[in-house]
Amino acid sequence: HVNGLIKLLLPMVATIHVLNCRFICLLVYSTRWSSSTVPRITTHYTVYPRDKDPRWEGMEMERFADEADVVIVGGGPAGLSAAIRLKQLANQHEKELRVCVVEKASQIGAHTLSGACLEPTALNELIPDWKERGAPLNTPVTEDKFAILTEKYRIPVPILPGLPMNNHGNYLVRLGHFVRWLGEQAEELGVELYPGYAAAEVLFHEDGSVKGIATNDVGIGKDGSPKDVFERGMELHAKVTLFGEGCHGHLAKQLYKQFNLRENCEPQTYAIGLKEVGLDYTNPYLSPFREFQRWKHHPSIMSTLEGGNRIAYGARALNEGGFQSIPKLTFPGGMLIGCSPGFMNVPKIKGTHTAMKSGMLAAETAFSKITDENLQSETAGLYIPEYKEALEKSWIWKELYAVRNIRPSFHNYFGLYGGMLYTGIFYWFLRGKEPWTLKHNGLDSAQLKPAKDCAPIEYPKPDGKISFDLLSSVALSGTNHEHDQPPHLTLKDDSVPVAQNLAIYDGPEQRFCPAGVYEYVPLETGDGMRLQINAQNCVHCKTCDIKDPSQNINWVVPEGSGGPAYNGM
Repeated sequence: HVNGLIKLLLPMVATIHVLNCRFICLLVYSTRWSSSTVPRITTHYTVYPRDKDPRWEGMEMERFADEADVVIVGGGPAGLSAAIRLKQLANQHEKELRVCVVEKASQIGAHTLSGACLEPTALNELIPDWKERGAPLNTPVTEDKFAILTEKYRIPVPILPGLPMNNHGNYLVRLGHFVRWLGEQAEELGVELYPGYAAAEVLFHEDGSVKGIATNDVGIGKDGSPKDVFERGMELHAKVTLFGEGCHGHLAKQLYKQFNLRENCEPQTYAIGLKEVGLDYTNPYLSPFREFQRWKHHPSIMSTLEGGNRIAYGARALNEGGFQSIPKLTFPGGMLIGCSPGFMNVPKIKGTHTAMKSGMLAAETAFSKITDENLQSETAGLYIPEYKEALEKSWIWKELYAVRNIRPSFHNYFGLYGGMLYTGIFYWFLRGKEPWTLKHNGLDSAQLKPAKDCAPIEYPKPDGKISFDLLSSVALSGTNHEHDQPPHLTLKDDSVPVAQNLAIYDGPEQRFCPAGVYEYVPLETGDGMRLQINAQNCVHCKTCDIKDPSQNINWVVPEGSGGPAYNGM
């Protein structure tokens, strides 16, 4: 078996993880369609409200509600670090504090995927005796190699001391295992963990502040009707709710609009993490998955992989906007933490340490407010602007500010080489102290050119040894969803895929999705095409929601426990 971490500049860092994972058969869901001119694809209640659907008349819709002091959405590094820090402070000050974490994966860590060269700065602060507690950090970095690949050759690039790509003191980890260990530490302190419960809705007080969240309903058929086993989700109310859903969280998207949190920042920009092909690419014929397969055949890469067995696969979007794209982080009743707002250090290709630290700071500021006996809050949900102030005084802010211009410097006439030259001159000599801040190139969804202006890309066929087909790869992700439920890849308008995406961009969703969720297939009448959504394939990477040029796709949570089942990815 190969268990490696391989890096190169193309234009950022590429990572491969081949890890033990169980195998399941791939189930394909074929969407229903009506006899109207536009086939019916979306049946989800977020698009077609149930109060207008006669099939829902007489259904019991009351939800059970429970109270906590703090509710945390997302059991990843940020959410679990926040939970641990809250209980540490509660124990230290002898306070009763109920902390609940809801996580959509069936097990803590099962949806976690990362290149995972972990910088232990935040871990050292949170759990100083992590070695004695058995944290799964077993492989310290001993050597860095950095290179530019041409079609057949490799050009070594020296990593000078002080550059963000230097990994001395870091560890290669299987992040899912590390997250599972963090969950164990949280439970020991009394944190309540609820894996398999997907937060589907933000709840609000009458004054507009966040009240908490509701988990998703279960037992809805794929046609949108209630099944005999229908059950409402439950409500979790809290004084403060922390949103740590990870990159491009679907609740965070609602909060951005509700509180206008992105008013004073640049649009977020993204990459997809099977290989870090920036999602700001322009050719609609580009397939990130097939680029990854082709990359593995490069002579300097293939020699490492030969003789190994492919035993796992996964994909996830990641934030690359950095300092310029950080939104407003606080609002009445809640805060954004971790990769949800986007604290990744792009040239380092590391966000776990900053995500953990943001959760810790959110916990510390929330604890002070919650336990303040003299506090007089203007809103029912507590507003904690001190969180932003604490971040600005922390090493997170200093670190992200110093590298703020590296990622946008690649958007220049000289491309990759211009970005490298900028980094070499300005970061090496000034350490990010230049008196200007470069801008990004706008929304990733707005970057695609019409298909008529681009050349189709011919990819080599997979050989089944180094490179592989898409569906057999997805089968190794352990992905599974309840078949009979509405597709959680919802469309705002079912007519847009064929009328715009297919007509103008030749259907890019069938290429940018790394799981084969989207297909254009002939209509049964033979006089056109329709979009088929294979929702069961979805690995929850969020790429479609980000890159769709029409911004017509809205990713929402499926029934709890659905999705990939990564084992230490």
